[in-house]
Amino acid sequence: MSTRLQIAAVVYLMVQGVLFGFGVIAILATPLTVHAPILIPALIVASGLVSLPISWFIAPRLRLRHRARGASPRS
Repeated sequence: MSTRLQIAAVVYLMVQGVLFGFGVIAILATPLTVHAPILIPALIVASGLVSLPISWFIAPRLRLRHRARGASPRS
């Protein structure tokens, strides 16, 4: 498994959690609460799908930050 895929898998969980949290707050803090039993399962699927490309985009940037400083990867 590539390093980018490993980093993206870890970042995916965090990104999905943040997106889901924002979505739940948006649903429960508005009049959409009436439709919450339908919207929250849809939000789970949507946040899972949207998190994939975002985490794939973020993963290589987490590696570049350490190389730009000139530090070794193990420090």
